[in-house]
Amino acid sequence: MELSGYRELWRTPGVMGLLASSLLARLPVLATMVPVAFLAKDLSGSFRWAGVVAAGYSIGMAIAGPLWARTADRRGARGVLLVTGVSWSVVLLLVAVVPAGLYRVLPVLTFLAGGLVPPVMQTLRAAWPRVVQGPALRTAYSMDATAQELLFIVGPMLGATAVSVASPRLGVLLAASMSALFIWWYALRQPRPLPRDADSPQPLTARQLLWHRHRLPLILSFGLWIMAFSGISLGIVAFADEHGNRLIAGIMEAVWAFGSLVGGAVAGALPGRRTSYLWRRAVLVTAGMLLCVFATWSPVSLGIALTVSGVTLAPAIGALYERLGALTPDTVRTEVFGWMGSAAMGGAAIGSAVAGAVVESFGVRYVWLVATALAALSAVLLLRIPPEQSAADRSAGGVLGETA
Repeated sequence: MELSGYRELWRTPGVMGLLASSLLARLPVLATMVPVAFLAKDLSGSFRWAGVVAAGYSIGMAIAGPLWARTADRRGARGVLLVTGVSWSVVLLLVAVVPAGLYRVLPVLTFLAGGLVPPVMQTLRAAWPRVVQGPALRTAYSMDATAQELLFIVGPMLGATAVSVASPRLGVLLAASMSALFIWWYALRQPRPLPRDADSPQPLTARQLLWHRHRLPLILSFGLWIMAFSGISLGIVAFADEHGNRLIAGIMEAVWAFGSLVGGAVAGALPGRRTSYLWRRAVLVTAGMLLCVFATWSPVSLGIALTVSGVTLAPAIGALYERLGALTPDTVRTEVFGWMGSAAMGGAAIGSAVAGAVVESFGVRYVWLVATALAALSAVLLLRIPPEQSAADRSAGGVLGETA
């Protein structure tokens, strides 16, 4: 990564405002799940129910995410962001004020909330080519990914702090208020869409886009990773509850994300090799999760293991995004990332529900054992994904495998 790319981004009007507003708009999403999980557990008395509530949220996101992204492409991002941002805040408010005797409606409300999550990440990835071009575009994506890791530290910590200092209800109310303010600001920063040429080829259908020998394994593997990550997040909440200090949950999430931030920064600074196989990075992710299985005997040991495990995450995720983008035509690249988001939310729903049952039936340690098995399965799926190529090879060969 060259510093000239950062200088060009800094000089381009609107770039810093777009990035800052998008980061703040994403913050409520990451700050929501810790207080929602604790609220569900407090009202029902069961982590199994907390997993069901989290699963409802993820299922809603998985179903509605591609629909909002497609609507934003056709009708404009600003209106979609404004409508979903306000609606999401209202539903979160309802979640926060649910009486204890009506805790069974929480999965329905979180399903609605998940279906109204604003498509911030999808619209940002579509907006970057409209405001920057050339080498600065890659820098913009890299800077966005690095800043995302900081949000994984700040967001859960913010939610856990609200739970520890006040209550889970206050944490959900805080997320609702942040959503109403920050997503509104981000929506107003949206650039105008690029004009479309009438002679442009028709985009691939959903079946053509997804049913592909390389794209399908990539999307499924990402879903398995998120399934594992979601289960681990609930396991962290259960671990903190076992030790009688709910602030531990935010600290554990923070050190996990910090490890990922360090791993991404180091991987970006290393010289790239001509062949970089994605399955090798998936094996490292598996090894990091396996390490946590043997470190749940104290908060310090688990914190160290989560930091080491986190180091493997950002390099693997970044490589997976690069492979999916390189193996997808430009006309449907935003859509394919939307479908990847749906796979992620579906994985999160399953991961949360399974983790809740595992905690109740076997114990916290086995959450990381299940995550290890899921990561190992993703490594198997990625064995036949072609390695990352040099820029010269990509330009010469174009998009691979479109006729496959």
